[in-house]
Amino acid sequence: MRPVDAGEPGARDTRDDAWLLRAHAAGDPNAFSELVRRHRDRLWAVALRTLGDREEAADALQDALLSAFRAAGNFRGDSAVTTWLHRIVVNACLDRVRRRQARPTVPLPETDVTPAPASDRDTAMDVRQALQQLPVEQRAALVLVDVQGYAVAEAAVMLGVAEGTIKSRCARGRARLALLLGHLRNPVDGGRVPSTEAARADAAANTRAAGQTSASGKEGGA
Repeated sequence: MRPVDAGEPGARDTRDDAWLLRAHAAGDPNAFSELVRRHRDRLWAVALRTLGDREEAADALQDALLSAFRAAGNFRGDSAVTTWLHRIVVNACLDRVRRRQARPTVPLPETDVTPAPASDRDTAMDVRQALQQLPVEQRAALVLVDVQGYAVAEAAVMLGVAEGTIKSRCARGRARLALLLGHLRNPVDGGRVPSTEAARADAAANTRAAGQTSASGKEGGA
C-alpha cells in the first residue's frame, strides 16, 4: 500500500521519517516541514534543558534545523532519523556553550540549599537550576537519558561517544545532583543525604520528574 502524502486533500502523512528525509533531499517542498512538526517538541526540550536559556535554545534549535535541512542528502541511514536530528541539535547546543564559556559571562547563581516547597513546579525549577551547574557533557548525557528517556546506546550515538562514556557521565552527573538536591530528600536535616546510592537514584528520579512537569506544562519552542 502506497504511503499517503500529506499533500493530498484531508490526508495525514503516513510516510516514515527516512522516507520524508529522502523526499526532502529529492526536492519535496513539504517533507522537511513534516519532520520538524513530528519532532520539534522533543528537540526543543533537549535544547532548552541543555542550555537553560530560552533565547539560546531557540537560536541553537534554529541553527540545528537549518544544518539538518542542508545536510539531508548526506544522511546514510546508519541510525534513526530522530537520532540524527538529536545529534545535530545537541552539537549545536554544545557549540554554543563552548563559545559562551570562551567569553566572560555572569556566573550562574549557587543553588539555594533552603528546603524547597513541596510542589512539583518548585522541584522542577530546583532540578533545572542544578542541571545548569553540571559540566555541559554531563548535563547533555543526563538530559538525553534521564529527562528524555533515551537508552544509553541511543544517547551515545547522539553525542558521538562510547556507551561507557555516557554511563560515566550520567553517574558523575547524578552524584553531583545528589549533593545539589539533597534538600529535596531530607529537608529537615538541611540536605544531609544518608545513602549515596539512594541519593543518586533520587537525583535521577527528580530529573525525570522535572522533565515530565515541564512537558505537561506544554513548554513551547520558539
